[in-house]
Amino acid sequence: MNKTIGILAGSLRKESFSKKIGNAVLAMAPEGFEFKVISLADLPIYNQDFDDNNEVPKAIVVFREEMKKVDGVIFITPEYNRSAPAVLKNALDVGSRPYGKSIWNAKPAAVFSNSPGNLSAFGANHHLRQSLVFLNMPTMQQPEVYLPKVNELFDENGILKEGSTQEFLQKAVNTYINWFKRNAI
Repeated sequence: MNKTIGILAGSLRKESFSKKIGNAVLAMAPEGFEFKVISLADLPIYNQDFDDNNEVPKAIVVFREEMKKVDGVIFITPEYNRSAPAVLKNALDVGSRPYGKSIWNAKPAAVFSNSPGNLSAFGANHHLRQSLVFLNMPTMQQPEVYLPKVNELFDENGILKEGSTQEFLQKAVNTYINWFKRNAI
């Protein structure tokens, strides 16, 4: 039976570099694994009243159910104001509630960050990791995946160019799969 790894891109923009990286990573799934991009576009901002009043929006129900089916998660994030984008933090919050029923618990994770600049979303990568610690998601430490100058990595069709970045991403995915096998419950 295949293991499913959810890929969450922390950007809603149509031409999002994080989404493009996610699509490139899809093709890197090894035998026995299925990678699946899971959209965050329809998630409303979390409000505890949803769960307290039993009025959970359908998009949240669908997201929680979809995430329950994945065995691990690769987060792909840009950086907004030295932190993770709100859409990604919101997804973590949506999945962590109601309290005691987190869909994240013990799912092995990896964080791949990217930026058109040289800092490669270092701040977002590490802020996201803080939340993953609390959510009890063992997170791959090495290789650290920071992709600078992401705007130069794709061709005119949005396909990741062959070369050192593609090779590095494949290495990171392979390492994550080994990490997953050691840490999956």
